[in-house]
Amino acid sequence: MSDQFHYTTPHDPLSQPLIEQLTHEYQSRYGDYFGESAGTEMSRYPAELFAQPDGAFLLLLRDGVAIAGGAFKRYDEVTAEFKRVWTHSDFRRQGLAKRILVELEAQAARQGYSRIYLTTGFRQPEASGLYLSTGYTALFDVNVDPEVYGSLPFEKDISALAVQIQPQHERVAAAR
Repeated sequence: MSDQFHYTTPHDPLSQPLIEQLTHEYQSRYGDYFGESAGTEMSRYPAELFAQPDGAFLLLLRDGVAIAGGAFKRYDEVTAEFKRVWTHSDFRRQGLAKRILVELEAQAARQGYSRIYLTTGFRQPEASGLYLSTGYTALFDVNVDPEVYGSLPFEKDISALAVQIQPQHERVAAAR
């Protein structure tokens, strides 16, 4: 069993089974609650937004098969917006989503971001729990029924990570 990170695009055939499963999951959890299909939500953002220099699209491959993934796009000059953090249903409860988050945070820092913003749906308590347990701050009252909000926003300051990842010669030059 061999796991590896693979940066690619949403058009990569390796990503398609994972994207299809995520679309199905959105549809089964929300149906037409938001007045549109899960397919509409999944195609809301052009793939180019998840490409460098402003974005990234990541798969975690196990023996060449995508088992988890996630992406980010530019939110503003200092903020990356994470999207579609997902683990294939056959591989849950292995800490894979956390591994995706950690790698995406590191990549966002390598690309010059110092803050992460993301949202999750109110019917995704597993995602909310993951974000809260990995240092994200809820931008909503966690004591209120999440359905009141619909979309649950979170943020995380990664400026310390950005400094750690910055190449040594850049840290020296910045200190002068």
